[in-house]
Amino acid sequence: MKNIRQRLVEYGFSQTLESKKRDQPAVPKCLDGEQEARIIATRLGEPPTGYGSWTLRLLARKVVELEITESVSYETLRRVLKKTA
Repeated sequence: MKNIRQRLVEYGFSQTLESKKRDQPAVPKCLDGEQEARIIATRLGEPPTGYGSWTLRLLARKVVELEITESVSYETLRRVLKKTA
């Protein structure tokens, strides 16, 4: 609420209602659609022997092992899988 009041005072009513332009562009995506699809397909498959289910860290290691991408963080995988859930 404080930010809105500050913009109203500094820029006026019409500019406050319009969306603010970003100073920096958005961060580019790490993975393309094909890579995301392969990750999802891997996740839907059976986990490796000795594991009951896929963990994000296990999946991250498998993605690099399958050469889907050079490196990937488990947090990136969480975001990819969250979009599809």
